[in-house]
Amino acid sequence: MTGLVIAIALALIAAIALKFGARVGWKDMAAPAAALFVGLAGYTWQGHWGLPGHDVKPDGAAKFDERVVEKRRSIGERMGPASTWLVMSDGLARAGDSKDAANIIARALEQSPKDPNLWVGLGNALLAHGDERLSPAADYAYRQALALEPDGISPNYFYGLALAQSGQLDAAKPVWGRLAAHLPEGSDMREELIRDLVVLNRFIAARDAERAAGKAGS
Repeated sequence: MTGLVIAIALALIAAIALKFGARVGWKDMAAPAAALFVGLAGYTWQGHWGLPGHDVKPDGAAKFDERVVEKRRSIGERMGPASTWLVMSDGLARAGDSKDAANIIARALEQSPKDPNLWVGLGNALLAHGDERLSPAADYAYRQALALEPDGISPNYFYGLALAQSGQLDAAKPVWGRLAAHLPEGSDMREELIRDLVVLNRFIAARDAERAAGKAGS
């Protein structure tokens, strides 16, 4: 039965990734949701839940996500000296070298350890290198950015996004909530965050209902 629980959890994470990673509109989630449901139904019918698990190594380099760059530009914060390093990191990531994409920002931080934009860039690079998994190192990078700029748009937005994509919904909610509260009324970014928080609450409610159903059935 553990395999089925894991499959359900993975389906939920996939839905979260579609919404917050690929920015799929809520009304466009019907088709992906149906596909996930069919997959779960097939696994329930003929899956082998008792087989032991084993580690699987990725067979390719992490893919570069242009949406991160576009979002960074849309936020419109002045990057200053960080801009050059971030552009160089983006170039390495586009070439499939996610490790050096993170390393070059780490080297930049040796010179400018109090630049929050570099810390956010390191968090994003480490997240991409880890196949969108929020590693302790990536989490530390985002937290350093927040310590330097608690109300900054970039640290709060990208940390909240990383938490949501990695399935840490309860942790993502207050990060985005605080950011939305600090943004001007009617601003595009604030409205976007409010919409995302509504969707986040739906995912949390669905997760909690699934957990409650699992406890009731056990």
